[in-house]
Amino acid sequence: MGFKNELISWYRNHKRDLPWRNSTDAYLIWLSEIILQQTRVEQGMPYFLRFSEAYPTVKDFATASEDEILRLWQGLGYYSRGRNMLKTARKVMTDFDGTFPTAYADLITLTGVGEYTASAIASFSNNEAKAVVDGNVYRLLARYFGISTPINSTQGKKEFQALADELLNKKNAGEHNQAMIEFGALQCKPKNPNCEVCPFISSCFAYKHMQINVLPVKLKTLKIKERYFQFYIISNKKNQLIIKRRNNADIWAGLYDLPSIEFENAELSIPKPDNFTNWFKQTPIISAVSDQVKHILTHQRIFANTIEIDINAHDVIMQEGWIWVDFNELKNYGMPKLIFDFLKKIIN
Repeated sequence: MGFKNELISWYRNHKRDLPWRNSTDAYLIWLSEIILQQTRVEQGMPYFLRFSEAYPTVKDFATASEDEILRLWQGLGYYSRGRNMLKTARKVMTDFDGTFPTAYADLITLTGVGEYTASAIASFSNNEAKAVVDGNVYRLLARYFGISTPINSTQGKKEFQALADELLNKKNAGEHNQAMIEFGALQCKPKNPNCEVCPFISSCFAYKHMQINVLPVKLKTLKIKERYFQFYIISNKKNQLIIKRRNNADIWAGLYDLPSIEFENAELSIPKPDNFTNWFKQTPIISAVSDQVKHILTHQRIFANTIEIDINAHDVIMQEGWIWVDFNELKNYGMPKLIFDFLKKIIN
C-alpha cells in the first residue's frame, strides 16, 4: 500500500476525537499547540477547554490581563508560554487586524511560535505543505528507517526534517502530519509499543534488528540542579497571609509565591528563627512545620517545606513586594503548583 497510504489508513481508523481536530480555526489550533508543548494530551485537555471557554476568540484572549492568563495556566509549568501567548494574541490584534494568521511565513513571526508550531498550525488550518517533526515523529522515523543520528543534534534535526519533508503528502499535508504525530503517540510509543499489531511490522528497521529500545538516539546534555527552600506562611488574626510576586529572572517568573529563603543544602528541614528575625519586630512563634516535599522541574529538583507563623500584622516588617491577601482571595492569584498545594487547606 505504501508508507503514506498505510499511515493515513491507520489514522482514520484509530485517531482520537480531540476538540481542536474538529476545527480549522487557527486560533484554537494555536491554543492547543502551545498548551500541548511539553504536556501530555490527557493533562492538557482540561486547560484547552478552560482557555477556549474563557477566551473563545483571539480578541478575548488579547484583552485578558497577564494575571488572568497565569491563573488559568496554573499547574502547566513553563509559565513563559502563557505570557508569550498574551503577547502573540495582542500582536495578532495589531498586526493582523484580529485575524489569526494561517500562513507559515506569518506564524513564524509570532512570539513563542517556532518552526514546529508554525508548521503545525499552517498545515492543520490551511493544509499548507509544511512537514511537522515533534518527538512522536522523530521516534517513528528513527525506528522505521533505522536512523541513529541523535535527534537533538544539529545534524539530526536537519536529517529528520529533510526526511519528513520528503515523505509529506503535499496534497493532504494537514491529515498526513496529524497521522504522523498520532501514530507515534498511540502506536509507536516510547516504551513497550505493541509491534505485533503495527501495520509497518514487515518493513520496520528497528523491529527487524531488535532496536526498538535503542532508537531514537538522544544526546544526554541535561544537568539537573537541586535547590532547597523554606517557604513561610505568615498569617494574622484577620485571616490574611503574605504573598509576593516572583521576578522574571528565575523559575515561576511573574507568579506569586510566599516569603522564602533558599539554602545550599538540606538544612532547610530544620527551622531556624535566626534566619528570618529581620522580618519581624519581635521573635516570631512557629506554629507548624511541614514535611519536606520534592517538586520536579525539567532542569531542577526543588526540595521545600513550609513554616507557619501566626503574628500580628503590625509586628511584621514588610519587605519589598510583600502584600497581605485575604485567605478567600488566594484563588485569584496565579501560583506555582508547589505553592498552591502548600496552601490548599487555606484556599479551600
